[in-house]
Amino acid sequence: MARERDSSTIGRPAKPLVWLHGEIKTPPFTAEGRREAGLLLRLLQNGEALAMPDAELLPIVGPRCGALRVRDAQHNWRIMYRVDDDAVVIVEIYAKKTRKIPGEVIARCKERLKRYDAAVSG
Repeated sequence: MARERDSSTIGRPAKPLVWLHGEIKTPPFTAEGRREAGLLLRLLQNGEALAMPDAELLPIVGPRCGALRVRDAQHNWRIMYRVDDDAVVIVEIYAKKTRKIPGEVIARCKERLKRYDAAVSG
């Protein structure tokens, strides 16, 4: 999938990924799904703002939070993230099975971010 680069991100160092939960591997992701997830994560690391259909903002989880939308052979994956000044924080990875984000997923994400913020600040 060819994407246009945002020229404002060229030359900027990529933000590291901080994994609070989950991993992207084959299986359960297919090789194609894993590549798509990697591409989207790299774009986030390079400071590019993603929008539908690749990502959706999730203010219900918190500021600067969103979900990458990865279509795979058997699943529609969601990779919940937050973009901080110094990193892209991966909060949750799950196979989407319902129209809405389950309440327990939102609660887990909020709790993980709360613990992460406490650990980083203190």
